[in-house]
Amino acid sequence: MAQMRGQGSYGIGAPNPFGGPSEDKSESSPLDAIREQTSKIEDLLDTVSEPIKPFLPAIGRFLIVVTFLEDALRIITQWKDQLLYLHDYRHIPNGVTHLFLLVNVIAMLTCSTLVIIRKHTVYAVSGLIGVVITQALGYGLIFDLNFFLRNLSVMGGLIMVLSDSWVRKTKAFAGLPQLEEKDRKMYFQLAGRVLLIFLFIGFVFSGEWTIGRIIVSLLGFVSCVMVVVGFKAKFSATLLVVILSVFNILVNNFWTLHEHHPHKDFAKYDFFQILSIVGGLLLLVNSGPGQLSIDEKKKVY
Repeated sequence: MAQMRGQGSYGIGAPNPFGGPSEDKSESSPLDAIREQTSKIEDLLDTVSEPIKPFLPAIGRFLIVVTFLEDALRIITQWKDQLLYLHDYRHIPNGVTHLFLLVNVIAMLTCSTLVIIRKHTVYAVSGLIGVVITQALGYGLIFDLNFFLRNLSVMGGLIMVLSDSWVRKTKAFAGLPQLEEKDRKMYFQLAGRVLLIFLFIGFVFSGEWTIGRIIVSLLGFVSCVMVVVGFKAKFSATLLVVILSVFNILVNNFWTLHEHHPHKDFAKYDFFQILSIVGGLLLLVNSGPGQLSIDEKKKVY
């Protein structure tokens, strides 16, 4: 069926081969109109971003792990404060606290470096996801909703790193049978897309409601739905990158706070976490949504 599709899918707008009346091409659905407009925007974005396209995967991978690099640096520079918190407030025995911090620092630095240089990606991603889980348990943040949603999005970015590495491997060995790996990549791309949008859910349900916040929330909600179902995923992911980047600079501007401001560390932590999610969205822009998406299905039908 795929080879029969031309400009008018399913023969719509094309002359009837049996001599009957043809359909009016002007009668297009709202979905077709949205697709046409977003396609024009995507073409424009492709043209503008052409010079940086070769570097987009590397930028995405770096941004995804930058929160782990910052966290490792923060633990090293605030070693005594971290030990004090874990011992006095979390009631973790001395010795175990040292081991906990040391293992986390080594894992974050090692696994982040492996992700950046694209070596042993499966082990690196698994290690960083392990860090996210152990820190949530160690610092007692597992039941903090915003922390939970943000870290789901960070894990979504890490899963995008994993699927991106499989995309590259598939291209490198094109023509060889890799059905199992192809299926695995397909489901991981879907999981990564779904997890990436949880940060925005946390944004919607936190803070005071204003006109600007309502507008941004509506735009973000529509973009998130488009990312999840894979409809014009590159365009919607780009829109989310813009929204999150502007939000990050305006709200999490830790560099404007005094060195001893009580919210400085929190703002810095949030800033780098959002950078990680932006990195995951950039990988989505680069590699596409995968086979389990409307974008891919429309190519077949």
